Amino acid sequence: MLNKSDIAIIRKLAARTAEIASLPVQEEKRRLWRKLNALKPERPMVMINQVCWNEIDDSELTLRCSDPECRNYENILLRTLFQWDHFPVDMVVEPSVRVEKAINIKFGPDIQAEHAVGDPTNHVVGQRFINQFQTEDDLQKIQVPPQISHDNAETARRIAVAHELFDGYLEISPGGVVPYLGLWDPVSWWMGVANALYALIDNPEFMHRLLSRMTEGYMLMLDQLEEQGLLCAPQCLIHCTGAYTDELPAPGYDPNKPRTKDIWMYGLAQMLSTVSPAMFKEFEVDYISRICARFGLVYYGCCDPLDGKMNEVRLIPNVRKISMSPWVDEERGAERIGRDYVYSRKPTPALLAYDRFDHKLVRENLQSTLDVCRKYECPLEFILKDISTMRYHPERLFQWANIAMQVVGA
Repeated sequence: MLNKSDIAIIRKLAARTAEIASLPVQEEKRRLWRKLNALKPERPMVMINQVCWNEIDDSELTLRCSDPECRNYENILLRTLFQWDHFPVDMVVEPSVRVEKAINIKFGPDIQAEHAVGDPTNHVVGQRFINQFQTEDDLQKIQVPPQISHDNAETARRIAVAHELFDGYLEISPGGVVPYLGLWDPVSWWMGVANALYALIDNPEFMHRLLSRMTEGYMLMLDQLEEQGLLCAPQCLIHCTGAYTDELPAPGYDPNKPRTKDIWMYGLAQMLSTVSPAMFKEFEVDYISRICARFGLVYYGCCDPLDGKMNEVRLIPNVRKISMSPWVDEERGAERIGRDYVYSRKPTPALLAYDRFDHKLVRENLQSTLDVCRKYECPLEFILKDISTMRYHPERLFQWANIAMQVVGA
């Protein structure tokens, strides 16, 4: 049973969240995201994602609830309100709270890794992964079909708690599985990056069998999630960017049974950054395309530089946004994207980690992207993410946000 103090804390935060969510600017931001995602932008959009919250020592973020479930909601609400107050850029505050369904998916082996910790307050750590895929027998560690279970009673309990906390302020949104079905992140966790890259050279047929088994498992997983009504509803966010669109859900949508074609998927192959375009097609595109073909829209890429692999990326079905990481040749990427996709630029977060925060350098970094995208008429978004450190100067993040909104003309 929840204590009255926790309930009061959460409901006070929920009341302020609901007030912010009702502001007209929220619908205006949704409209701008829909325009961008339709490839008809009115201006570039800006998001900030994956913040090193451990470096923000502020009383506004102090947790006061005692119950672990309440503390989780309190943490989410406090961070939402803090971002809205200090670096909102083009975030949208929704009048709802997501309640995760109690879904368990068993697909591959548990990760085995050794950790190196730099800053003990930061969840970003170095890892050395143990290679668990070296023989043909190891392929059986991928469960085909995957085992999917849903604890209905636990989901009902979570929803009941959420109603007790949020009724009268925020809507309750039961959350199904948000599909990230990349092949190469799991491979890197199960094998280690160096081991997997060497295997592409030394044992390519084994790697093909591994990828084939994973792809088949993913397809069967999606079948089960659709059948059991466990996929997420159409999203507000996909990975790190606004997902608002008039194109989804697809005709015939049933909110009790979302289908893959009703939602976005995101995929990436960061580990293949250094392989040739031909190998990228052989070991990524030919597999991920089967999965992406099922979805309504796709956000593709992350830190992987895709400017030199656009011919191959264009083969992936339903892609709408393409990541342009800090390591791309921006002009080459813009020329090859043109008007066909959203140029999802990831400005380098390193500019927040220098000894001195250089406002001029930040502005020049953003303006150079804007100029090249204007040249090739690319729909553009800026997504500042993977911020491992700000050197414990959160004001740098606030200043970056202000500069970015000035650059895009907001």
